[in-house]
Amino acid sequence: MKKRSEQLVEILKRHNARVTEQRIAVLDAVMRTNVHPTAAEIYDQLKDRFPSMSLATVYNNLRVLTSEKVIVELRTSGDSSRYDYFENGEQHYHAVCRSCGKVVDFSYPELTDVELAAARLVHFHETSHQLEVYGLCDACYQKSHESNRLQALS
Repeated sequence: MKKRSEQLVEILKRHNARVTEQRIAVLDAVMRTNVHPTAAEIYDQLKDRFPSMSLATVYNNLRVLTSEKVIVELRTSGDSSRYDYFENGEQHYHAVCRSCGKVVDFSYPELTDVELAAARLVHFHETSHQLEVYGLCDACYQKSHESNRLQALS
């Protein structure tokens, strides 16, 4: 079995992304978690290991990894984007809370037919898709309803 660092190098090479130690670390930080980290969270995670790395370096690496389609950028509420990796090309989707920015993965296999429909109906080739559903997570929904209930009582 290959070491994790070798797997990360292979992923970068497969996507024609230049291999650097910092880029490997940024990709690893995205892949290692299921909370879809922000650039600032990745920076906080790596700054002790790479004292000369700046937040701008993290953003630059995320931009390269996104443009090479190694990872995807998820736009959430507020100014921060979150990042995700689709392991082995597996397709999943995201539910994004408009209040707190929480991102939750979910699968819905029937949506894979969208690519086939696009290819057939509008003659597109090499199709892909990304879906984000926006709403309130259960915790924010409960807070909102409790706040509304208290306002109605006063």
